[in-house]
Amino acid sequence: MTKNVGILAMDIYFPPTCVQQEALEVHDGASKGKYTIGLGQDCMAFCSEVEDVISMSLTVVTSLLEKYGIDPKQIGRLEVGSETVIDKSKSIKTFLMQIFERFLNGYSGSQQRMPLFPSVWSSLTPGLECENNDIEGVDSSNACYGGTAALFNCVNWVESSSWDGRYGLVVCTDSAVYAEGPARPTGGAAAIAMLVGPDAPIAFESKLRGSHMSHAYDFYKPNLASEYPVVDGKLSQTCYLMALDSCYKLLCSKYEKLEGKQFSIADADYFVFHSPYNKLVQKSFARLVFNDVVRNASSVDEAGKQKLEPFSSLSGDESYQNRDLEKASQQVAKPLYDAKVQPSTLLPKQVGNMYTASLYAAFVSVLHNKHSELSGKRVVMFSYGSGLTATMFSFQLRDGQHPFSLSNIATVMDVAGKLKARHEFPPEKFVEILKLMEHRYGAKDFVTSKDCSLLPPGTHYLTEVDSMYRRFYSKKAGSCTCENGSLENGH
Repeated sequence: MTKNVGILAMDIYFPPTCVQQEALEVHDGASKGKYTIGLGQDCMAFCSEVEDVISMSLTVVTSLLEKYGIDPKQIGRLEVGSETVIDKSKSIKTFLMQIFERFLNGYSGSQQRMPLFPSVWSSLTPGLECENNDIEGVDSSNACYGGTAALFNCVNWVESSSWDGRYGLVVCTDSAVYAEGPARPTGGAAAIAMLVGPDAPIAFESKLRGSHMSHAYDFYKPNLASEYPVVDGKLSQTCYLMALDSCYKLLCSKYEKLEGKQFSIADADYFVFHSPYNKLVQKSFARLVFNDVVRNASSVDEAGKQKLEPFSSLSGDESYQNRDLEKASQQVAKPLYDAKVQPSTLLPKQVGNMYTASLYAAFVSVLHNKHSELSGKRVVMFSYGSGLTATMFSFQLRDGQHPFSLSNIATVMDVAGKLKARHEFPPEKFVEILKLMEHRYGAKDFVTSKDCSLLPPGTHYLTEVDSMYRRFYSKKAGSCTCENGSLENGH
């Protein structure tokens, strides 16, 4: 029986193009601090015209395989979570299959075969069969929850009788963009890849999991001609907190049945939340503190309990709208928030809302900030997708063995280096790029600028969408003029 199934390795990619939230406040005519304090956001990454969810996925998967020395033939399941629709039929996973095929038929039906990703395949013995088409899995989609569904699918596969001994690979990829207005500063973009297998340093506590699924119109994308969602901001926050309450109560109940004692915030070392914007994360953790007080399981001091107990008689609906409770619970929770949540907030505040990648980018932030002291720690994760789907689950962190160790994962991801290498754009240029992307959404027969000067080496980028809507990508090597091969849709 496989033990300690979970995440063996991780990598993250986010576009180097970004805009400062403070500058965006000025550009939008918003009051000072509306985005930086009101939302709690510092900076926002966005895709330029040469990047999209497919290029980011190609980049992060190739990077993970190369950096951890993974033979592409050792991948047996590939699951993608995304809510960014590129094609209503063809999955993002199928684009990624090009990484696992050493040769691809040439363009327009030609039988000429060209090498792809030579760096990934270079360690293989010449003459061996290199294609790996025996990879299960497709895309999962429900707002920001698809990445969690993809991760659960891979974990369940490794734990099942269907497992063939190979690795699972999970990709969370999204570009979050909004129409002009109050939601625009809650955008972002990123892709995360996670290698799944047994004896993992990031092991699932599979029996500690609580889910809440329901029907709501809090955030949805009914207009297939537009990339922008329809958002009911007030309802979305209420749905998020309601699902959080439900999942936390379920997780507590399951823990109590397993351990014979109450679960409280004190029983986990870190809490990581899906992060549309940081202010909601602050409210969410405060909500858990309030839940513990209501359950008589709180670890806060007596003064804190006395501040929150007057609100314990409120109904659920009343408590979600009560500003006094919100303020008091955040004040009481602040010391615990600083210790248990703050380490997870770096990337969500700097990169923005990454949809399916948001939760896992927050977890990456914990690894970046605390990797040397995480062994033996429990991390509680809360995943939420509008519409709505939510799960709270937990990781038990272990030392691991190189290259699958917490310290090496942190080193490989190089979060500090990636943040430092970004290029800040003025808000006017950001808006100009969004208008171009609006015009090109669902379009065909165009060529991009192919300007990859701001992209780091090894990054994939979009070069063309032809008259049949087929998308073509290239990979940047040492310079824009030196490419490691072209990728195409079709064939």
